[in-house]
Amino acid sequence: MVDPLNAWWAQQLVLCDWAFAPDPLTLEAEVATARLESLGVVDRGELGWRLLEALGAGGGTDPARLLAALELAALGGAAGWLDTARARGWAQRIAEEIGAHHDTLDRWLSALCRARSADGWVRGDDGFSEACEALAALEHQGEGVTWDMLREWLAGHRRQTALWPEGAIERVWRLRAAFSPILEVAPAPLDWQGLEEWLAEAWQVQGRDELIRVLLWLGAQGDRQAWDLDASRLLAAAPEERRAWWEALPPRDQPGGRVLCDFVEGGEPLEWAAWDWLRLIDLAWAGACMGWLSETEAQHFALHGADLVLHRYSDWVALARAYQRGRSLFEARDLRPAFDVDWSLLLLSPVSPWRTPLQGLLDDELLEASRQAMRDWRRDPRHWVLALAAVREPELALRQGLAPALPEARRQDARTYLAETLDLHADEGAEALARYWLPAQAHHLNQLAADAAHGALPPAQTPFGHPARADVAGRDALGQASRHAATIHMAEKYAFHLQMAMDSELFDAQRLAELATALHDSLCRFYASPRRLLSAWAQWETLLPEPDQPSLVAEIRWHLDDPGSLFHWLDWRGGEWQEPGPRPSLSHFTAMALVGPLNSAAWSLPQPESERECGSIREWVDGHYGLHGAGELADFVDYLLEAGDRQEYQINYAPYTLNPARLTSEIATLESDDCGEEERNHLLRLQRVRDDEDDCNDLDLTAWDLAQAVDLAIAGRQLGWFDEGAFLKCLERAHALAARHYGGWEEYARGLYAGFSFFMGETPEREAFLSGFRQALVSWLSAAPPLAGPWASLDFPGARPRHWAPMHVDTLPGDGRQLH
Repeated sequence: MVDPLNAWWAQQLVLCDWAFAPDPLTLEAEVATARLESLGVVDRGELGWRLLEALGAGGGTDPARLLAALELAALGGAAGWLDTARARGWAQRIAEEIGAHHDTLDRWLSALCRARSADGWVRGDDGFSEACEALAALEHQGEGVTWDMLREWLAGHRRQTALWPEGAIERVWRLRAAFSPILEVAPAPLDWQGLEEWLAEAWQVQGRDELIRVLLWLGAQGDRQAWDLDASRLLAAAPEERRAWWEALPPRDQPGGRVLCDFVEGGEPLEWAAWDWLRLIDLAWAGACMGWLSETEAQHFALHGADLVLHRYSDWVALARAYQRGRSLFEARDLRPAFDVDWSLLLLSPVSPWRTPLQGLLDDELLEASRQAMRDWRRDPRHWVLALAAVREPELALRQGLAPALPEARRQDARTYLAETLDLHADEGAEALARYWLPAQAHHLNQLAADAAHGALPPAQTPFGHPARADVAGRDALGQASRHAATIHMAEKYAFHLQMAMDSELFDAQRLAELATALHDSLCRFYASPRRLLSAWAQWETLLPEPDQPSLVAEIRWHLDDPGSLFHWLDWRGGEWQEPGPRPSLSHFTAMALVGPLNSAAWSLPQPESERECGSIREWVDGHYGLHGAGELADFVDYLLEAGDRQEYQINYAPYTLNPARLTSEIATLESDDCGEEERNHLLRLQRVRDDEDDCNDLDLTAWDLAQAVDLAIAGRQLGWFDEGAFLKCLERAHALAARHYGGWEEYARGLYAGFSFFMGETPEREAFLSGFRQALVSWLSAAPPLAGPWASLDFPGARPRHWAPMHVDTLPGDGRQLH
């Protein structure tokens, strides 16, 4: 039985110099492919554009294009580029369009003749006139499929023809029409001629792994991040500052900078993420065509791009305009005036794949499956390290998915950073990274924030002076972060160090992977979601910016706001809580703080150091105390805790306070003779007793011994002369001794300063040393600046608790006030 549509279709193809056949799709595939190539249709993407163009933005009124589209549909079906249903669907839709504008065959043929005449008969006399006459004769004789028969058949078969893939998951590829419409969802090389060369030239992608990294980068960061950050800064800048910014760009970047300035100054919506997300979908299709991605993988990447698009845009027009802005910035020329020309087909054509509303295009179940797939690509905890480190170094975002091999230059840069900035070397092993995990620092900041929020910070005025107003203001502002755990302030720096260790390839990869897992587990414990982590980070970065470094707040807030940011696609399911470094107990941290400004603040338990570092520590121990081994150091620490310099004061100097005449006589005797070094130091101390310098006669000097004892115990632990148990026992003895002698940090500080002053040897820098020590004590007592030292956040040993409990569990073990 003759199929009316096929027969009518075949009749019309006679006008294209085809021999008549009952079914136009029976043409040999090789012949059809050759004919497509001769017409300039080299791949299925071009075929999609030609069919879409045939019906135009306002409907098909060009008869020559409609006839050409009938031939292309037949050739596509015969060549195997379209399945039979798709080819017939296009033939039917074109037949409907022809019938809508031409109610008889004669008028149709007349319109074709006029179109060919206007075309100038550039293809020569190809028998078109004879074909027209033959079709007209058949029509008038009532033979073949007449115009009336076709109209009757179309009326009986009027339906929504499947011009584009319609399956629930297939609809995602409609978004790829921004580059070329997809007619069939079985990807193949015939979809895209020259694809492999294009990928290598335009994207520097030559295989599956590189493609996956680019796909994940487009979703997570792409070109938009740099544009967003620049636009935010320009929006807040004065016109002259914008001009200065643009003029300071390298010459090759100035045209793009000028376009961005025009957008800002013209009030254009500063939104262009579609540029990244549509290209993500395009590259997912490319990967499927190349066979680098499975069909499911390509669909998941495309759905991810669609998911992000649906999150940001309400309709196709908004999507297209955002893409046009991104393309303008990328190509460094304002393409907004070309918008109507560039997008009219997709936005206005009655057969556009974009006729379906954007919102509601895809089912939630499909989107959820893609979300799981994207998280699976980032399941490895190293992505947590990448995410944190990439805020400082955005290029790291290109390493998502399958880790790339690093060039030698990158490995060398990482090694230089570790050696010169961190003094971290391969012989120390990955365990040395523990020194950069500072849970006690986070506890300190959390406590200051809680106290600041409740107006319970220590007074700024101290016995040694007043801190700078700016430092006090910075301390008081910490109350704004009282609801945000401070771990991220420390952890993001640790993550950057860990990333550099990974890049150096000097350390055991398995151990570094374990540290990445521990980092992931720790952050999941303190932050339930990416929004909480990023909000906390932005808040702490605002309050405690890195000195002499540009603020990261804008970058952090970008990740907070962008739905594609890697942070939103990490695995937030925490495992067993195991931190990258040891977490000291609150009492041990308090005991380590007894060192005070005698050394820098200890924010974590000390660990054995490398032989390189131990050399300098041994030199210090020997030079200052004349100690040469574990036994000597242990004995001296015991001596400091049991007697120390305070005993020397009590025996050799305190009695003079009861006999001023004898004191005066002794001083006079020593001043009249030439003194050796020991006699000279004795004289100076007698003079300090006479003058009661820094209240040395009235204050308990035990603090001076305690500070030295803890300082030496830390050095002993770093040298490996104390094991952990011996070290912690020293801390506990010091803690108990401090509780017996003092009631608070201010009293302790007075004793420490008096001891420092009294026992200092003769030096021209004495006043400078004392001044610096006083200023350091001001900072430690007032927490201004906040990271000077931890006294203000700690209850003194044995004292009654006076601090407010933080609003979260990021505290040290032993804090009975922590919330759970």
